[in-house]
Amino acid sequence: MHANPNTPLGVTLNVIASALFALLFAYTALLPSMEGGELYGWRILLTFPCLSLFILWRGYGTQIVAIGRRLLTERYFWATRLISAFMLGIQLWLFMWAPGNGHGLAVSLGYFIMPITMVIIGRIAFGDRLSGFQKIACLLAVAGIANQLVISQTLAWTTLAVCFGYPGYFWLRRKTDTNHIGGLWWDMLLSLPVCVYFILDGGHIAATPAFSIEALGLVAGLGLLSALALGFQALSAPLLNLSLFGLLVYVEPILLLGVALLLGEVIVPHEWPTYIAIWLAVMVLALEGWQHFKKSRAILPTV
Repeated sequence: MHANPNTPLGVTLNVIASALFALLFAYTALLPSMEGGELYGWRILLTFPCLSLFILWRGYGTQIVAIGRRLLTERYFWATRLISAFMLGIQLWLFMWAPGNGHGLAVSLGYFIMPITMVIIGRIAFGDRLSGFQKIACLLAVAGIANQLVISQTLAWTTLAVCFGYPGYFWLRRKTDTNHIGGLWWDMLLSLPVCVYFILDGGHIAATPAFSIEALGLVAGLGLLSALALGFQALSAPLLNLSLFGLLVYVEPILLLGVALLLGEVIVPHEWPTYIAIWLAVMVLALEGWQHFKKSRAILPTV
């Protein structure tokens, strides 16, 4: 049995997740100089126990047990889990690898395009219906994306990996009825061997005896922030249909823009139409959310 989609709680949890991801984006500037692969490895290795504690605290252990039983009883279900873990791992690795390897702009463009591909998948695969406000927001987002495509001229492989990889990942989770935080826990668990390989291959911390306690604390903080962000995002997913979930992803790029401006980056003139269109799309979604909130308050029984 699935929860009713598009609840105010789902929107709130998703916005909190976006804020935490933006904080994580800024936080990486405080970390010691490490390759993206090793950063990815530490992020997952430290996120997993934090996420496990979060699940125990919130009482979602039954979701983990349910998937474990399905792995024992359903034929080929294990294959979908491996594919899901691989798809998530690619996205988390790109997030850590791209900025230091000249693909930051390409990945950010992928995040701009991703919600539209999620809307398309949600409409085609699950029959999700868009409200009038969501249609307007979608059109505004398309206009912003079109401007960004004119600027960029081409789509890099990292752009395509984000804009099609993440929607495919969430589609698979929903299709296999693992679109909850327990499904995320299994994806992280199955990613651990790859993460350990990246850590050992990088060897920055292990090979640096003078690595400070402060730096170790910063790396641990990376895992905590990542766990909280992924946890809130996973908690929001069952409470939203795929289309609205995709459109809410626009909150994160706006917050990332704020972080970039605080770090000294500048929006060039021909990029302003992109950001203005996306800001307007988010404002339309916020207006719709406020209307739903007022309606829900109006029908609450009085004491």
